[in-house]
Amino acid sequence: MLQRSPRDMSKITKKSNEQKGAEAEVESFRKNRGPFVVAAETTRMAMVFTDATEPHNPIIFANDSFLSLTGYDREEVLAKSFNFLMAHGADAKALARIKNEFEGKSNSGTEVLYRRKDKSEFWAAVFISPVREASGNVVQYFASFVDLTKHKDDEVKSKLLIDELNHRVKNTLSTVQSIVWQAMRTGSDPDVIKEAIESRLLALSRSHDLLTRENWENAGLFDIVHDAVEPFAAADGRRERIVLKGENIRFPPPAALTLGIVFNELATNAAKYGALSNEAGSIQIEWTKKSKSEGAPILLHWTEKDGPPVTTPSRKGYGTRVIERGLAHELESTMHLDFAPDGLACTMTIPIPRIARRG
Repeated sequence: MLQRSPRDMSKITKKSNEQKGAEAEVESFRKNRGPFVVAAETTRMAMVFTDATEPHNPIIFANDSFLSLTGYDREEVLAKSFNFLMAHGADAKALARIKNEFEGKSNSGTEVLYRRKDKSEFWAAVFISPVREASGNVVQYFASFVDLTKHKDDEVKSKLLIDELNHRVKNTLSTVQSIVWQAMRTGSDPDVIKEAIESRLLALSRSHDLLTRENWENAGLFDIVHDAVEPFAAADGRRERIVLKGENIRFPPPAALTLGIVFNELATNAAKYGALSNEAGSIQIEWTKKSKSEGAPILLHWTEKDGPPVTTPSRKGYGTRVIERGLAHELESTMHLDFAPDGLACTMTIPIPRIARRG
């Protein structure tokens, strides 16, 4: 049979006596405070009372909501120092703020990081008020705790959203700056410059709308191409003349925006000079993976036919430079333009992003 030493028994007796004293004090406290204590016991707000006559303000009462918030049993809380829950007990600034609360130097409470019994941490707003005798002496302190966990989580999420928004705005402004700069290089005709800028900003806007529908997580290639050519398909009954074939492979926002501008450039060229500039031409846009291996790139074909006769331009136009720049710089893709007499053919090799490989 296991024997306890006299020293161990002394510790147990001392702890038992302390606990009995705390329990007796709580019972006396209940009788003296009556209905107020009953109300504190039943409220959903976490509350404790401390003994103002003892150092460190030991807890003499804790309601069920406080126990639920902290994970402790009542006997583990009674007689403990008010600050025993602090996650960082040596935090001088937090200790000073709590001291100000006890001394009545704060009117708005203070936020403190606490640690539950299971070692998880939580933030709480602490409000402390004195309980006085008829003579005016402070005999106890009444403290209430407002759990700020959800509020703090929301603050973190809000900061992440703001950071992400700032990132998107900067990227968008950079794209707009590039569009304007490139358009200004096309010549001095104000109408030409205006049209070049407006058409590309509208394309950028459509891509933004698509990403917004997808919560700015990613966008499918089929949707990107569809939204880019839709304004051209809707005009003059062209819808049946544009055919899309391919999987809706997902692309992250920067790549989706670039692809939207690229396909807008191709569609604009087709409407001005190619297959969409007459009543007979058509476009087929089809893409597949180059092989079945993991991470194989996409091979995309843009093929026009039955449009006006095609001739190879003497120099690269603005649209061609936009396409090449976007594919090479943003997507690390390659492109080949074939100005065949029976219709423009554009072949792109586009690496599949990581997000698409996971999806």
